Amino acid sequence: MYSLFRPLLFRLDPERAHALTLHALRIAGNFPPSRNLLELIYKIPPKPVTVFGLTFKNPIGLAAGYDKDGGAVRGLAALGFGHVEIGTVTPKPQPGNPSPRVFRLVEDEAVINRMGFPSRGGEFVERQLSAIRGRLSVNSEQWSVVVGVNIGKNKETPNEEAEFDYLALLSRFASLADYLTVNVSSPNTAGLRDLQERRTLENLLLHLHQQRVVEQGRLKKRIPILVKLSPDMDEAGLADALDAILAAQMDGVIVTNTTLGREGLGSRYRGESGGLSGSPLRVKSEAVLHQALKHLNGKIPVVSAGGIMNPEDAKRRLEMGAALAQVYTGLVYRGPGLAGEIASLL
Repeated sequence: MYSLFRPLLFRLDPERAHALTLHALRIAGNFPPSRNLLELIYKIPPKPVTVFGLTFKNPIGLAAGYDKDGGAVRGLAALGFGHVEIGTVTPKPQPGNPSPRVFRLVEDEAVINRMGFPSRGGEFVERQLSAIRGRLSVNSEQWSVVVGVNIGKNKETPNEEAEFDYLALLSRFASLADYLTVNVSSPNTAGLRDLQERRTLENLLLHLHQQRVVEQGRLKKRIPILVKLSPDMDEAGLADALDAILAAQMDGVIVTNTTLGREGLGSRYRGESGGLSGSPLRVKSEAVLHQALKHLNGKIPVVSAGGIMNPEDAKRRLEMGAALAQVYTGLVYRGPGLAGEIASLL
């Protein structure tokens, strides 16, 4: 069915089309009859995996960026995902960068975005999650969907004070999220990727770990913390970042975020600034996955994201050694049945 609707969606501005589909999923997820229909259409046999102490009903997840404010989690869960990562959430509301800020490169099966962390803020997202927590089961025979919260600093927060933004968000979501992801790799917030430098990153993550221990004592549960990295670091920079992640006792790493590279693009939008996702990211993301797996040598799990456009892509990442795989742009081009298509191949 998606092949029939896609041409109509693609006539719309990309950000407008995304807002409409997200709104539809939010409404469908909050209305039991439509949610039950989605669950029936997109029902996936369980393929459980346990990663960083959490049980996922299958290894296929939705990457951060699709549902930034957590409004459509129930609708997205009904599509069969084993986990849904919302965000990036910032402590205070912010509009992000000016429009236009999303571009479809149809010829390249790609997207360029320079959203810049538009967020309704931590307090709003906390209310959203509080309202739905405990009611996320896709159906009675399957596990509830795992919900991650991807956190970032506000644009106006200087890097020297970034840790306070991340610490505030950790405290806010420790009781609501199944795991947290520290986003230090988006190319669309000026200076954010500087936080990936070894000493800076280790300092930030050590403070988060210390706060996590405090929250663990209060909540009687340990919240796993992952770190999402860029595909644009050289091998030495990646190794340094991974060593910082290990030193700070983080639970996992996600590779990769979007890229600033533009190699081989044919679309007229190839000159637009922002992060590139989709098919052109496939080779680079797989290379970083290989490097990360080799360097970490099983010490912590690696989640693969970036350039996963079809079931074969996801299967290859998992066979390479990724613990989980996340999709986003593949959903734009392939449609809402992607999670089920992947699961059928596993």
